[in-house]
Amino acid sequence: MIILCLICHEELSQQMSWSSFLLIEPKACDDCYQSLKKIQSPTCPRCFRPQENDHVCQDCQAWENDPQWKNILQKNLSVFEYNDSMKELLATFKFRGDAALVEVFQKDFLASYKASFFKEKIDFVIPIPLSPERLYERGFNQAKLLANFLPLPQIDILTRTHHEKQSKKSRQERITASNVFSIVDSSKIMNKKILLIDDIYTTGSTLRHAAKVLKDNGTGSIFSFTLIRS
Repeated sequence: MIILCLICHEELSQQMSWSSFLLIEPKACDDCYQSLKKIQSPTCPRCFRPQENDHVCQDCQAWENDPQWKNILQKNLSVFEYNDSMKELLATFKFRGDAALVEVFQKDFLASYKASFFKEKIDFVIPIPLSPERLYERGFNQAKLLANFLPLPQIDILTRTHHEKQSKKSRQERITASNVFSIVDSSKIMNKKILLIDDIYTTGSTLRHAAKVLKDNGTGSIFSFTLIRS
């Protein structure tokens, strides 16, 4: 059987290894996979921003110094940096409708979860929702595809009002935007430990707005897990 790289669509070389023996098929060729850069230490302990030390970054200090946002989000973990290769790949994944590309990230996403969140004993995963209009336009929710990789129960109790794409907003507009999220049923999340899933952490505003709605409705600790940290 011919296996193609999901990124460049070139044929993958067939090499016998433990992964092939265990029927874990590679999803990308070495060249494409190596072009994606995993985040390495040191990072900000709150948002996982790559930096020169392990101190809390200025952005996270600003969030935590604001009484409205203090302790809304415990911490974020991300897997990949937002380099040029990832930028192009994310555009193909999200905006050109190539949902199958998510399989490239399955192994790393699951491994990062097990290394960093397994000990937290998370109760539920909540993928960041799209508005109905955006979901219709795109055909899938990329956050939900990522959440499906995790061995945790999902609850879809957040809804999202349709607004301009986050990618078109400035940093200040993202941070000061009104909350687009609302909750359907809070009874399931009372005092529960929640893991929010999204594709990318940019300013942290989307995740914090979602977390605030959950917190205001009785949720316990809230963490976030994203594929990319820009």
